[in-house]
Amino acid sequence: MTYRQPAEWASHDWVWIGFPSNPAEWPDAFDNARQQIAAFANAVYAGGKGEEVRLVAADAASADAARALVDDGVIVQTLPFGDVWLRDTGPIALKNGDARALADFDFNGWGGSYDMPGDRDIGALLAAQTDLPCAKNHWIFEGGAVDTDGTGLAVTTEQCLLNPNRNPTLDRRKIETLLAGSLGYSDILWLGDGLINDHTDGHVDNLARFVGKGLLALPDPAGDDDPNTAIYADAKARARAFGLEVVPMPSPGLVRRDGDIVPASYMNFYIGNAAVVVPLYGQPNDQAALDALKPFFPGREVVGLMSDAILTGGGSFHCISQHMPI
Repeated sequence: MTYRQPAEWASHDWVWIGFPSNPAEWPDAFDNARQQIAAFANAVYAGGKGEEVRLVAADAASADAARALVDDGVIVQTLPFGDVWLRDTGPIALKNGDARALADFDFNGWGGSYDMPGDRDIGALLAAQTDLPCAKNHWIFEGGAVDTDGTGLAVTTEQCLLNPNRNPTLDRRKIETLLAGSLGYSDILWLGDGLINDHTDGHVDNLARFVGKGLLALPDPAGDDDPNTAIYADAKARARAFGLEVVPMPSPGLVRRDGDIVPASYMNFYIGNAAVVVPLYGQPNDQAALDALKPFFPGREVVGLMSDAILTGGGSFHCISQHMPI
């Protein structure tokens, strides 16, 4: 056997969740984003029936604000970092039988777009809080760029992993080799582009997610004005040609903020021990998204929470979390 990234639905020991500290990163939405992230943390903790939640704040004042919003059982930690997207900057957990290890990667602020002090180091700081071995991989990579069903199969997008703003000297084959060595992937489905105006250059966790072994959930467009219709169609064609079963999911459709199209997505859900937490946006398909996921997660409550304020910072529940399997 080899060390391999498990599927997210495998049991968790704990989860790290980033908590906002910089109002400038959340125009007109800072307090609401904090409240929505705290609600997410509480839903994952589930009154002690879920997993241990470690809410990470960047400074003492933010930690105090977090404690005032979360349940008593949620652990609040203070570590310096720039932005909350720990899915991308935190260490990724691997398993080999009962043994666990961590993989950490170089980071360049999503291709230099949002390079903030502390984000290059938070992965190592979080890893140091554990007693697990951590391998440092010296190439640019973000955890939200991939999703896996735990069998060695992963999905990603060309827009992100082949983007010259990450690793301009690495081609597809070299990246596949590096992913095999660092995360244990043996097979990779390459989708094309991610969502329109995605700040991450098309992270796959906003587009396609595994909901079972070989089962890939992908959105159907919501109306003729859905900005991602062509992207969804291309992704489905590639997934089916690859031999995967495509599970249809609703799309929020066209969502704007201050006139601009924003990458709202129900796919940025988090699979916890007790709950699957799904971002909602006050759109007609909100309930349909919850209903679509329920058959795949028996024994877990499928919880919908508003995430429109979090989205102003560029992501949602999956993006702000990084879990540790048991």
